[in-house]
Amino acid sequence: MPRPICARACWTPRRVDRRGRRGSALLVVLVTVTLLALAAYSFSELMVSESRATRQFLQDAQARELANSAIEYVAAWLENPEVEEGTSPNYYHNPALLAGVTVVTADSPQAEGWFSVVAPAENDPASRTVRFGLMNESARINLNTLLNYDLDEVEQREFLMYLPGMTEALADAILDWIDEDETPREFGAESDVYQGLVPPYFSKNGPLDSIDELLLVSDVTPELLYGEDANRNGLLDPNEDDGDLSLPLDNADGVLNLGWSAFLTTDSRESNLRADGSSKINVNQSLLTDLYDQIEPEFGEDVARFITAYRLYGATNVEPLEDTGVSSANTTGNSSTDTALKNLATNLAKALTGNAQGTVTRGGLDCSQGATTNIDSLFELIGAEVEAEVDGQPQTLVSPFTADHASLTLLFDNFTTNAATSIDGRINVNEARAEVLAGLPGMPTDLPAAIVAARPINPDGTPVEDVITQRNNTGWLLLEGLADLTTMRRLDRYLTTGGQVYRMQAVGRFTGRGPTARVEAVIDASQAPARIVFRRDLGDLGPGYSLNQLRPAAAP
Repeated sequence: MPRPICARACWTPRRVDRRGRRGSALLVVLVTVTLLALAAYSFSELMVSESRATRQFLQDAQARELANSAIEYVAAWLENPEVEEGTSPNYYHNPALLAGVTVVTADSPQAEGWFSVVAPAENDPASRTVRFGLMNESARINLNTLLNYDLDEVEQREFLMYLPGMTEALADAILDWIDEDETPREFGAESDVYQGLVPPYFSKNGPLDSIDELLLVSDVTPELLYGEDANRNGLLDPNEDDGDLSLPLDNADGVLNLGWSAFLTTDSRESNLRADGSSKINVNQSLLTDLYDQIEPEFGEDVARFITAYRLYGATNVEPLEDTGVSSANTTGNSSTDTALKNLATNLAKALTGNAQGTVTRGGLDCSQGATTNIDSLFELIGAEVEAEVDGQPQTLVSPFTADHASLTLLFDNFTTNAATSIDGRINVNEARAEVLAGLPGMPTDLPAAIVAARPINPDGTPVEDVITQRNNTGWLLLEGLADLTTMRRLDRYLTTGGQVYRMQAVGRFTGRGPTARVEAVIDASQAPARIVFRRDLGDLGPGYSLNQLRPAAAP
């Protein structure tokens, strides 16, 4: 009989050898800690990157606001320029006001935030000089006012033909783009051309909003519009003078081709008011009695009598120009309407004086007959003579205005040929390039170069201030023998030494390492308050200028 098996006695627990698994928990812990450390490091790096990006974004925004603050600063300055009595504001080169203007102060000079307002010196042939000032838009051809002159299509085209790279087809295409009709000019293009493009569009047939809009015109390219100036700083940078080694492509001739942007504008305007903001005396106003009464208290009987007599009788020694193209502010374009208005003005004068005989006199002149002559240009009054009837007796009146600086200043500062408070489109003869001046109707071929050569410019490209202040009206061309009276009469409607619309490029940055912001703006200060009519961020084109160029040691 087999023996019973004893479960309790015979069962022996099986031991498991755990020596091979010693430290596995530690390994798991180490791996976990390592992963957590890596995650923490990655998170830390991410936060550092985010912090840097945030700081970079903040610096970019601050630099941009520094540049934007320059625009507001300049607009306020244009409204209220503080200058010494007897002097005029210096908008061309004024480092004391426009170079390194501190906006953000800090304990460390490296953390200071500031801006500079910069522009190229147009008379620097190497295009390497920076000036601290504004660009007067009146130094350019205003495409939006070009069609307002009473010119035929050939004369309108000629306005543009002296610009670099301009052709008859391009000029006519530009003029077709801004005129009101759909009739193509001799070499032009209207909507039928643009409808064949992909995508199709129509000719604007209206004023331009900005010069960039010219890129929509047939065959106009960025190279024509902006030339070799890839970063729009107006300076000849190394990459813009190395041929085809780097962009942009250039001819490596040591001269910067700025393209049409240096010659064209869509906004130019000048005030037609006196320096104190009061109205100038309109020598072409309808009521001669009012004309005399406005002049006599300020300038005396001789001046009032002469100008009134000129309107009554005309001048004996002033020959009419062959074709001035001048549309007087006192004509409606219809002769019968003009006659009716003239009679109305004469009858009104009689009624106001209550003279039963219909005779209205001022300074011994019978004003009841009304004006027979309009004054197209104030230059007509220089040295003129009038055969008049004064107190019933024939008399030769000699102009009180002569060809000297004091006389011309008095004339142009206080009188005007139209009643408008501002005048659009005239070209600043003191700043315009020769190519802009050359296309003006009636411009002698050698005069533009003579004007540019006569500009008083320092070696750094800045103007000689004491000479510039003497050229406060276009009469300096006459006084310095560059043009005669007939030429000045012909050119007067196109030329000025003023202009209150300015283009500026503001650069904002901090002194230490950091981003640079560039903003371009156009400010119209022809009337108060000054208006910012155009603004564009140029930051994507790079800093444009070195720190030494933006804030020279001499700057405050």
